[in-house]
Amino acid sequence: MEKKRLSKALAAAGIASRRACEELIFQGRVQVNGTTIKQPQHHIDWHMDRITVDGTAIKAEQKKIYYILNKPSGYLCTNVRPGKRAIVLDLFPDSQERLFTVGRLDRETTGLLLVTNDGHFANQVIHPSSNIIKEYIVKTTSEITPEHLECLSQGARVDEKWVRPVSVHKVRRGTFRICVKEGKKHEVRIIAERAKLKVIELTRVRIGGLVLGPLPVGEFRKLTEEEKQRIFQHN
Repeated sequence: MEKKRLSKALAAAGIASRRACEELIFQGRVQVNGTTIKQPQHHIDWHMDRITVDGTAIKAEQKKIYYILNKPSGYLCTNVRPGKRAIVLDLFPDSQERLFTVGRLDRETTGLLLVTNDGHFANQVIHPSSNIIKEYIVKTTSEITPEHLECLSQGARVDEKWVRPVSVHKVRRGTFRICVKEGKKHEVRIIAERAKLKVIELTRVRIGGLVLGPLPVGEFRKLTEEEKQRIFQHN
């Protein structure tokens, strides 16, 4: 078997996206033959080397699995449980695979979330070069006015960068629909806050060409191959 970069090998083994695997390596949580390695570009050979993450031995490849989940409020998108808080993976108690979420929704945000053990797939979905649009429905305490829509469409400063949504439309009295590409943390909430709108409910309903549909809150199912491809179809 050919030698692979450590970060790429961990992603292929289903540990996390390649970016997240690099973070694990930088944090000193990955060992090769008992030695902590902090360089993602370090090369390994699955036949010759023993790889561990947080002390757990990692096998070379897992059968790849892909789920669509309607995330409930109150669950964190993390593999490391902070205290006794609920995490998304609690919704997958019978899974034999080492799963992780593709990107993140914050604790109170609900809706479409992808869960997988395929790091390369996750990297494709979240990488900015893929230009994948995410669509959210936002319920607020105020009636949405033309002034609100104008302010929302201008965007807001998120992580030292000005972020503009792809589109914003009023759905009904206190509800609007917003499409974004950036994938910055809390970006929709920050854009709403700049428009002086208080968010009551935030739900992601679409990633690329894949829509959430009638999946009940807290439920998940496997993605079909056709649905996986739909994620990368822009509309």
